[in-house]
Amino acid sequence: MNKIARFILFDILKNKIVIMYTILLFIISWSVLGLDNNETKATLSLLNVVLLVVPLVSIIFSTIYVYNSSQFIELLLSQPVPRGKVWFNLFLGLSTALILAFLLGCGIPILLYSSIETGLSVLITGIFLSIIFTSLAMLAAIFSRDRAKGIGISIFIWMFFAIIYDGILLLLMFQFADYPIEGIMATLAAINPIGLSRIFVLLQLDVAAMLGQAGAIFKQVFGAGGGMVISLLILTIWTFVPFLWSLILFNKKNL
Repeated sequence: MNKIARFILFDILKNKIVIMYTILLFIISWSVLGLDNNETKATLSLLNVVLLVVPLVSIIFSTIYVYNSSQFIELLLSQPVPRGKVWFNLFLGLSTALILAFLLGCGIPILLYSSIETGLSVLITGIFLSIIFTSLAMLAAIFSRDRAKGIGISIFIWMFFAIIYDGILLLLMFQFADYPIEGIMATLAAINPIGLSRIFVLLQLDVAAMLGQAGAIFKQVFGAGGGMVISLLILTIWTFVPFLWSLILFNKKNL
């Protein structure tokens, strides 16, 4: 890891918000997994927390950190350091710190109380969501110099993927229920990283009743095994595309 990324990583790990985030995840994971004897039910409860809390904290914290680091970024750019290297190391430090916080918070209780397969699927989901929403935060921050507007964009992105998107899918399903739209709905379900993460874990658990209509169509089109592979591939794409877009904008932006 580059010196810039290491400096950012250790700076974030000392941040009180990140420490509180880690402790909160640990308390929630420990209480959910330790107090419920039904492993599947406990994993689903923890999954719901991960799908809401991890993206929210990742995107809001990363957006604020990018704005607060503007002078540090300008200082680095005044040195003979390529712009792309600065932006990549900022992304690397941010995402690594949030991943470590998530793994410390959720990883220990999962290793103690959950099976390897289900626990690993939740951890993979949390890691992907941490990286994806960090890259989305950097994209939102580079779109606007105004801190309030950038944070507002980040909050809207989280609300869209966590709440609004599923409502739109349900509306489309009811409106076009008489038409063969399974392929289209499976594609639309795959566009949402939060919904796709939920489907990935539920396919691992094989809980058909909890998949919902979008998840059921996704499983029907791709199957359980194929659906998991496709989910991982699309989540991997989600980790790169927003960051590369933000990198292009950053290289063109006049600071």
